Amino acid sequence: MLETGRLAHCKILVIFFVVLIYSEYPAQVYPDERVDSLLRAGIRQIVNQDYKFAEKIFTKLNKEYSQLPLGKIYLAANKIAEAYDYAQDFDEEYILKNLELAKEQSQELVDKDDTNIWYHYLYALAEGYSSYYEAIQGSWFTSLSTGINSISEFEKILDEDRNFYEAYIAIGTFEYWKSRKLEFMDWLPFANDTKNIGIDRLIVAIDSSSYNSHLAINSLIWIYIDQKKYEEARKVAEKSLIEFPLSRTFKWGLARAYEENNPSKAIRLYLDILHSYPETLRENYKNEITLKHIIAQQYAKLGDTEKAIKYCDEILSMKNIPKKSLDKLSGRLERVKALKTELSK
Repeated sequence: MLETGRLAHCKILVIFFVVLIYSEYPAQVYPDERVDSLLRAGIRQIVNQDYKFAEKIFTKLNKEYSQLPLGKIYLAANKIAEAYDYAQDFDEEYILKNLELAKEQSQELVDKDDTNIWYHYLYALAEGYSSYYEAIQGSWFTSLSTGINSISEFEKILDEDRNFYEAYIAIGTFEYWKSRKLEFMDWLPFANDTKNIGIDRLIVAIDSSSYNSHLAINSLIWIYIDQKKYEEARKVAEKSLIEFPLSRTFKWGLARAYEENNPSKAIRLYLDILHSYPETLRENYKNEITLKHIIAQQYAKLGDTEKAIKYCDEILSMKNIPKKSLDKLSGRLERVKALKTELSK
């Protein structure tokens, strides 16, 4: 099921936060107007999935403000987003180089001026992206350690300024999933239920964050799905798609929310996502197989066995899948075979 993919990815965010521009209420902005402008423009292009344009903007930011780590952080973030969206290998050397330089530069800024809350934020941001990258690469122990450092720094920021809404995103996500994963240990003193606290902070971040609210939005969508609050998830996703109608990220969450009560609508959305990838990625086996499998499942729900089997057959007839991709997809391919067998009875 989809929970093993997108929802699992969201659960990684217990040690991370997210990315976008969506502000209804005044929020803090970086004090340099030019930096603020470049940040907003670049992040918007990430959300619009124009990764090449985003890279140009963040390269300009890094060149014009080489003394700040922001350009490096978002150059890495852009590469991570692109590879995840396209289901491609990560450019590890590029990502790690930029994040390590960003962390070093952030720490130097903090050492020079410990009272500057933005410098602390930049350090927390660099640590957070490092943690996120380590998690999706499977380095869980290292990721957890780095993630705790990031969350701790974000909490210090809120101790200084409760209205620094960028910090709410990481902490809100962390509070929800920490509590969710420790539900079976609710008898322990440190396992108190903070899920609602996490949700409240994410809602505040969506309305008030200047730069990084898109992952607050995405995180909240998948949290609602985890809680089986599909109508709430749908409302958040649809509101976000008004401003970013082509966003595969928000569209994927919306499709999952529709699976429970409107599989036909979910199918249309998943087909939109499938057909939205660039022509150069038409043979992207991971995305194609994942989406066609989900579509087959939705047709099975509707009782349309013929179409469900058709999509299973399309998947199982694919040739020349690279071994590396085949290894990653082996579990899903087995589930496709099982689905076809069940439908063929």
